[in-house]
Amino acid sequence: MKRRDVLSAGLGAIALSAPAVRSSRAQTKTLTIGGSVPLTGAAAETGLNVNNGYITAATYINDVLGGVEIAGDKYKIQLKLFDDASDPARATTLIQRQIDEGTDFFLGSFGSNIVLPTVAITERAKKPMVQTGGGSDAIFTRGFKYSFGMFPRATRQFAAASALFKTLNPGPSTYSVLYNNDAFSKTAAEGVRQSCDAAGFKRIDSFELPAKVTDVSSVLATVRANTPDMLLCVVHDQDSLLIARQMVATNTNVKLLYQGLGPQLASYREALGKYAESILCSTYWDESVPYKDKFFGDAKKFTEYYRSKFTRPLAYHSAGAAACIETYVMAMQAAKSLKPDAVRDALAAADFETFYARIKFTPDGDGDPLTLGGMIGQVQKGKLETVFPLEAKSAAAIYPAQTWDKKA
Repeated sequence: MKRRDVLSAGLGAIALSAPAVRSSRAQTKTLTIGGSVPLTGAAAETGLNVNNGYITAATYINDVLGGVEIAGDKYKIQLKLFDDASDPARATTLIQRQIDEGTDFFLGSFGSNIVLPTVAITERAKKPMVQTGGGSDAIFTRGFKYSFGMFPRATRQFAAASALFKTLNPGPSTYSVLYNNDAFSKTAAEGVRQSCDAAGFKRIDSFELPAKVTDVSSVLATVRANTPDMLLCVVHDQDSLLIARQMVATNTNVKLLYQGLGPQLASYREALGKYAESILCSTYWDESVPYKDKFFGDAKKFTEYYRSKFTRPLAYHSAGAAACIETYVMAMQAAKSLKPDAVRDALAAADFETFYARIKFTPDGDGDPLTLGGMIGQVQKGKLETVFPLEAKSAAAIYPAQTWDKKA
């Protein structure tokens, strides 16, 4: 029987845990890792993916490996995570409560608007946080020493996409960028502008959307009038779907539609159906990557185990979340300690191979742009294919895209 995606209810929140960590062997100890995840609210679609990745890693370590050895003692992992309902205020309350209760190590939520205020609290308490849900530059430019992210900061995340655009022949020459008015999207949009301008593409328009988007018809009217070759959307998953649907409804065509978040998710592709064809996105992992580790072994074995536990389609956020826990364990083993300061120093010096990627962080705590930088995916026949970097591609990029009416 497959494990439910949402686990048992706790007092005042949804408490998540790997299966019971109490061992019959007296010498097995408990390693508690706290945090919050958005199981409800605006960020829940991706929050559930992050949640499932955390649970997959902890369950595998506990049930299949029998725990992990750190500094001569055997530990099983207890996840002490709660539903923050996509609410930064709720998340900060939950994190502070866990610090007050003695939790030393934390996993991040999803969304820079939640990760930033929560990591400020763990920083103040000198407790490490490893997270796969926040890429805003603000998380990594405030001098935090205890914060570690699985992605490069937002302004460094678009380099791969602009490099792909340069390989298209005959390729695009103009672009417009569309982003939300929030910490991550605004800095991601700045990264788009920097990368595309440096690559020689001409910017036509830059559109700022509200943090909560309900309609983009006026923006799309301008796109139709100014006809950029590329429309580059650095918005959240649910907004990407809204934009694509309204583009179809208004017959707003561009030669290349890039949506940083959204097309990676099977739920997005299923909702958009045939109209998802040829839309591009960033992606950080897929089950064919060649990395190895001492836990799952490789990406395919991680995928098999995940699917034995969950019916929810696997997304790269789940793999990144599982890698957060592997990274913690390897840092603790390297430090030969569970003291937060020692673990923090081992995380700062990390050079670990996991099934997800080689884990290295910059001195500011964001992911190394080379080892933790992104790939570019494109929806082709309903499946997300890797089209860049060229040495890792599973299919050639389609350009220009068909118009919406040709996809019908």
